[in-house]
Amino acid sequence: MGLDLGSILTPLPVLLPTLGAAATLIAGRRPRMQRTIALSVLSAVVAVCVTLLYLVDKNGTLALAVGGWGPTSAGLGPLGIMLVVDRLSALMLVVSSIVLVAVVVYAIGQGIRDGGEQQPTSIFLPTYLALAAGVCMAFLAGDLFNLFVGFEVLLNASFVLLTIGASADRVRAGIGYVMVSMLSSLIFLAGIALVYAATGTLNMAELAVRFDSISSGTRSAVFAVLLVAFGIKAAVFPLSAWLPDSYPTAPAPVTAVFAGILTKIGIYSIIRAHALLLPGAGLDHVLLVAALLTMLVGIFGAIAQSDIKRLLSFTLVSHIGFMMFGVALSNQPGMSGAIYYVAHHIIVQTTLFLVLGLIERQAGTSALGRLGGLTATPLLAFVFLVPALNLGGIPPFSGFIGKVALLQAGVLNGSVLAWTLVAGGVLTSLLTLLVVARVWAKAFWRPRAEAPGADLVTASPAALLDDADDVALSQRDDVGKMPVGMVGPTLALVAVGLTLTVLAGPIVGYSQRAATEVLDRSRYITAVLSGADAHHDEAGGR
Repeated sequence: MGLDLGSILTPLPVLLPTLGAAATLIAGRRPRMQRTIALSVLSAVVAVCVTLLYLVDKNGTLALAVGGWGPTSAGLGPLGIMLVVDRLSALMLVVSSIVLVAVVVYAIGQGIRDGGEQQPTSIFLPTYLALAAGVCMAFLAGDLFNLFVGFEVLLNASFVLLTIGASADRVRAGIGYVMVSMLSSLIFLAGIALVYAATGTLNMAELAVRFDSISSGTRSAVFAVLLVAFGIKAAVFPLSAWLPDSYPTAPAPVTAVFAGILTKIGIYSIIRAHALLLPGAGLDHVLLVAALLTMLVGIFGAIAQSDIKRLLSFTLVSHIGFMMFGVALSNQPGMSGAIYYVAHHIIVQTTLFLVLGLIERQAGTSALGRLGGLTATPLLAFVFLVPALNLGGIPPFSGFIGKVALLQAGVLNGSVLAWTLVAGGVLTSLLTLLVVARVWAKAFWRPRAEAPGADLVTASPAALLDDADDVALSQRDDVGKMPVGMVGPTLALVAVGLTLTVLAGPIVGYSQRAATEVLDRSRYITAVLSGADAHHDEAGGR
């Protein structure tokens, strides 16, 4: 009996980038072939993910037992490997794959490379494709161990991407990032060990069933361990101090994909742990407090910054708080708002970091004190202003729609803590608008001649020794130029962000269906366990 279309497509978001990474590594001495392979593979991944989204929205959750090794209900022991696509994971796959292909086009347009004439083999594209495989694996994993494997694949790839160029600042930031990532991985492994010791399985559907018979104290302890591991990856306060020091040192496309996707995988994992594995574990109040502090600490940190890279890194931390708010409310409106806001934020935050790369190309710096007069480039002003207003939550953009949904969910909850979060969310939105308005006023609206450090931007490299990024830019002959290969994908992501607004009705409707599916665990459990049994029966009958 042949496999259906869903079963054929489910492993492809992982398999295609993995094979593409191998092919681009082999083609390392042929840059044009490398680029062709990378673009073809990631474009195919987008098509596959869109098809999967259509299938799961129409037919329900897809579950594939890899190699016929299903969970214990199929009689194959606790070693089963399941790939699962439901509405939540399908949406995350689509949005992430769009970002991945846009960023790689941007990176190619920027001419990013890590080898010279004596080192002709480029590892950027192979590593980037490995990162894409890890991202997709994390979203598709139907068990905790393969979720861990997905994390490790993308983290190991991110170590390489973060330190490309091997400048002192990048290596220093990379060391901190590696140490934090290793710590979170060790905590995650400890959590996996606790889960297996308590239940005898790592399959998420089976865990959802078996945890119901475990004592509440054990459930809370396991959830606390997993929450710390995922909270570090998601940059939830007080586990977020590593992010503003790590991301700003990387090249613009690397920072963009990190900021857009990697922290959201942590949020996705928290949703799975909170809603599927351990609902009612008794830590909702802790999550709400963490969400409030993440919002406020992040945005106050952004206000204090004088460099756009660090400013955007702090706003990234701040808006993770909105997603945590929706998850912690544990109701359908809150989860729906969180899912919509995750999709919105992946697009908008990635776009802003790509725009930052264009600003550096145009002006030679990202320091606010040295910027001014960028409205002389109307296209650059446009691609900054639209996502900036979107991030600030100005109506009718998707940021406004997502925030209103989350605030309404908080009002429906009605508790004092929820109302405090509503007030904190409003304050954070206003301060976010203040932050982006400050960037607009200084970098775009202010005349270049009035910028205190404007004369340094055009100075000799020796005058810029205090800023490694400026030195690197000043030594190139492309400052002041914005290649079509960089502008095109940035405009495309701006258009995708506007699509989230124009098609807000259908997308919000989809997020509501996804939230209902996430909170109704029986749908996921039935789809996975019955799918595993069917796959096992089919394998046994051949």
